Amino acid sequence: MTTLPPSELASLDDTALAALCAQGQAAAWAVMVRRYERLIFTVARRAGLDEHSAADVYQTVCVRLYEHLPRLTQTDRLQAWLVTTTKRETLAALRQRARQGSLPNPGGEDGEDPWLAVPDTAPLAEDLLDDLQQMHRVQMGLQALDLRCRELLTLLFNDDDDRTDYQQISASLGMPAGSIGPTRARCLAKLRRWLES
Repeated sequence: MTTLPPSELASLDDTALAALCAQGQAAAWAVMVRRYERLIFTVARRAGLDEHSAADVYQTVCVRLYEHLPRLTQTDRLQAWLVTTTKRETLAALRQRARQGSLPNPGGEDGEDPWLAVPDTAPLAEDLLDDLQQMHRVQMGLQALDLRCRELLTLLFNDDDDRTDYQQISASLGMPAGSIGPTRARCLAKLRRWLES
């Protein structure tokens, strides 16, 4: 059984990655759970769970995915399955906390849908899923670029620093500062072509 390098695994779609997971490739499984970690945590946190409880939900959802992955026939709908499973596990966590008295009963006294009772001004899960799918596609596009473009775009659009310092990037990449702008334009054009293909 040939194991692909992580960069190639990250560029696979869910169906291909799930097939490798089903063959028992641990590296493929690591890519799969990392790919959806943010989605699972975000759904749980937006429903009102604290970080610790959201981590518990994340672990449970990963176990459910591991158990159900061989039987999932529509792996192209994996994201939707994960959102539904995360909502279900989050609801179970909210109900358990309500029984323990640390939260009011999320379902209310009248049997109201508990998801309607949880205060949430965040985007709907479907909107969030669309955003995460777009982010995921951009990440896959970055992985498809050559190393020079990938490094340059990653440094230019690093979330940790709002101010782009061309001198530091020049030193990091061994690239003249004056060529960063034109190279960035070429790399973004390559990324745009990949996203439109």
